[in-house]
Amino acid sequence: MGGVSGDRDPGLQPERTRLAWRRTTLSGTVAAVLGMKAALHGGASVPAIAACVACGGLWLGFLVLAHQRIRVLASTTAPPALHPRRATAAALCTVALAVCAAALVI
Repeated sequence: MGGVSGDRDPGLQPERTRLAWRRTTLSGTVAAVLGMKAALHGGASVPAIAACVACGGLWLGFLVLAHQRIRVLASTTAPPALHPRRATAAALCTVALAVCAAALVI
């Protein structure tokens, strides 16, 4: 095998990853808004309002995590790896938001 250098050229990967975080944030925003709209369409009930608050909180949590990662990716050409706790939190927020939005629609 040829000589493998310790220096890695990330190319455009950080930019693509940053854009992927933005797309995911936009998708989460659309899911949360549509879920809340569907829940409140028939009138505001206590369970619907509680589910809307849960969706909003989960969306906000993911938004904060994504924005922090976007800033890290934009600040350097060789960003550090995403910390496992933040990755787990982002994944849990995404799954919980999807479950919450699905529950609001059903």
